Amino acid sequence: MSELTHVELLWLKKRTENYIRFGKTVENRIIDKSRRVVAFAPGSIFAFVRWTANDFGTIASRIDILRPVGAGKRCSTVAYVRPGADILLTVIGWPNVERVLQVIDGIEAIGIDPVDVSPEYWRHVHSRLAARENPRPYTRQRHEAWLLRRRVEP
Repeated sequence: MSELTHVELLWLKKRTENYIRFGKTVENRIIDKSRRVVAFAPGSIFAFVRWTANDFGTIASRIDILRPVGAGKRCSTVAYVRPGADILLTVIGWPNVERVLQVIDGIEAIGIDPVDVSPEYWRHVHSRLAARENPRPYTRQRHEAWLLRRRVEP
């Protein structure tokens, strides 16, 4: 059984787009011109965006920030993600997806790779958006505290 978490990415012009917004892939397999499968190592963090449209415009958009787990560990199922992952954040609907993308852009603007952000921060963003509140910004100080805590945790 593989330790990796596989994500199927799909692109059909003006119809469907599944893509990785951030994350460090360890495998990339092209199936055909519109499909490929990428893989992530356990414990890494990635953002998976899904968008679908019809002749009248967008019908669904969603972003999930996920943390793959090792083989045999408990996980949540997510469409296109095998076997599943720990869900840190999930939002549905373009206005909410856009807000998460803005949070990601803000983190990158201060020079931090979103894959290195504290998992608790992504849960915070999820909870605040679910409550229709603005999430607190991720700062360099918060990031330094996370890095120190990660160093001392087993």
